[in-house]
Amino acid sequence: MAEPLEMPLAKAINAGLRAALAADEKVLLMGEDIGKLGGVFRVTEGLQAEFGTKRVIDTPLAESGIIGTAVGLAMRGYRPVCEIQFDGFIYPGFDQITSQLAKITNRTSGAVPMPVVIRVPYGGHIGAVEHHQESPEAYFAHTAGLRVVSPSTPNDGYWMIQEAIASNDPVMFFEPKSRYWPKGPVDFTSSAAGLHSSRLVRTGTDVTLVGHGAMVATLLQAAQVAADEGVSVEVIDLRSLSPIDYAPILASVEKTGRLVVCQEAPGAVSVGSEIAATVAERAFYSLQAPVLRVSGFDTPYPSSKVEAYYLPDADRVLEAVDRALGY
Repeated sequence: MAEPLEMPLAKAINAGLRAALAADEKVLLMGEDIGKLGGVFRVTEGLQAEFGTKRVIDTPLAESGIIGTAVGLAMRGYRPVCEIQFDGFIYPGFDQITSQLAKITNRTSGAVPMPVVIRVPYGGHIGAVEHHQESPEAYFAHTAGLRVVSPSTPNDGYWMIQEAIASNDPVMFFEPKSRYWPKGPVDFTSSAAGLHSSRLVRTGTDVTLVGHGAMVATLLQAAQVAADEGVSVEVIDLRSLSPIDYAPILASVEKTGRLVVCQEAPGAVSVGSEIAATVAERAFYSLQAPVLRVSGFDTPYPSSKVEAYYLPDADRVLEAVDRALGY
């Protein structure tokens, strides 16, 4: 059995895409600058040279055209994987995603599957300008007919991209761009969890922290600081935002009695809001304090000079932990 290999998330997703392309000739990659350049973040680097220009396709700068073409390809039996270059560029394709991609299978009573993956680098921490650091995942988690996932580790990146491509339903694949470069182990022999399973990443007894994408690293940092101060914190990585696997979350809350939900996205009408409401409904008698939320502020994403004040950090998470323990 091969030993796990240390690699960054970007390279792990690249390896997962390579495996999917090699396994099924119907898998195609499409996007702006993904071929010769290898994408802005080099996630598709080398794949066009290996699989050719008919399977790794440089497209025009037209997100609606990319996704509309993918819908037609899926109808013809292909499995297109579209890259949206930056999170804020997805809105020109919003109609194709929510009005067509999400609806066609239901509209045809299941006769026409839509095995389309849309890769979206998202989130902050890279010092970029407006429309390059947004977190629009709630729009798509709210849309029935779409699956929405976000890996936080290289191992999840490698396996989840392959599982997403294998799905007959459309999958929004949100990649936390600030986690593209830190390395982690990738086990090439077996997947640690299914595409839509939450994952317990640190055990604790006093407070439960839940988050996804880049927030998971922040939660683990906060948990370690809390441990140094004598507070035992449990951390859960959502991994899937639609559907959400609530079983590990509810089991944890039954044990700790306290929950803090964290995200980079604005807090109003968000994934964190949905989790808070569901836990309040399903685990009310286990809660010893209100469910608390830590999020980006309900404002447009700010300039890079002040993004550190906008994005949740370990201090803001720890402040919420203290509030939860104070009830």
